[in-house]
Amino acid sequence: MKKLLSLFILVALAFSLTGCGGGKPATTAGGPEKEQKTVAILTPYLSSVTTNEMIENLKTQVAKRDLKANVVDTKGDFAQLASRMEDLISSKVNAIVLVSTDPNQLKDQIKKAQEKGIPVFGCDSGYIEGMTMNATSDNQAMAQMITEYLFTTMNNKGNLVVLTHRPHPGVLKRTQELDVLLQKTTEIKIVTEQQVQVPGPIESARQQMENLLLANKTEESLTAVWAGWDEPAIGASQAIEAAGRKNIVVVGIDGTSQAIDMIKKGSPLIATIKQNFPGMAEIVANQIDLVFQGKQAEGTELYAPATLITKENAGK
Repeated sequence: MKKLLSLFILVALAFSLTGCGGGKPATTAGGPEKEQKTVAILTPYLSSVTTNEMIENLKTQVAKRDLKANVVDTKGDFAQLASRMEDLISSKVNAIVLVSTDPNQLKDQIKKAQEKGIPVFGCDSGYIEGMTMNATSDNQAMAQMITEYLFTTMNNKGNLVVLTHRPHPGVLKRTQELDVLLQKTTEIKIVTEQQVQVPGPIESARQQMENLLLANKTEESLTAVWAGWDEPAIGASQAIEAAGRKNIVVVGIDGTSQAIDMIKKGSPLIATIKQNFPGMAEIVANQIDLVFQGKQAEGTELYAPATLITKENAGK
């Protein structure tokens, strides 16, 4: 009888241990726990106000979708950007987002990512073959809007300074649209086109403008400054204001808070185009979501709407 009782206790104990999960890994109600996917976010321009804003919005959008963000900044070094992208491809990240980056400088890396089945997205970058998509503003439309506003303010005549950075794909498109519009306006003359240094565009533009003001001291020598984005517009405006020059107007593109504040206060900076950076980040995150679900992206170039900001509507 004692042997029978002991056998019964052993059998009961064995069933008890199996029921406590001693045999198989724990599972959730929806099945085995899924591994969190990683989205690598790459840029050479994290120090830029607008690029930083886009990346912060991307991180928020990625986290909302239970994805992990890995941010890589190479401080203006494109050779290092290519090298870091290759490292990420080797580590088999699940997706790559290029922010404010010319993808033409990363053609080989984009091809390698495609071969490894890693989708490459753009946020305020260009689109080339091999990428999944790019979200941005319509740079041509923005450039047309701000340039036409500036030319009207100038009464379609005068001397213009151009501050740009053609390696950036978005700024390149804006500058190319300026080139087209200048061909139709024969009484506006380019005094100089200068490349703004990045990182440090505000300080770079301020120094460039200080030199231009010293070289062009007469009132009619300089009429306006067209800047490819807000930071050089801010730097140029600071230099003009410090020099006490009242007859030079400046425009930019991006709609940063500092630029809008300067417009409100009546500085030389009279207009900008406010880009929808949170909208761009959301578009990219939505497309990543679709691709991770095995679906196609909704397009290769998707635009977030932009708005002209002047003193009349800067406070709204």
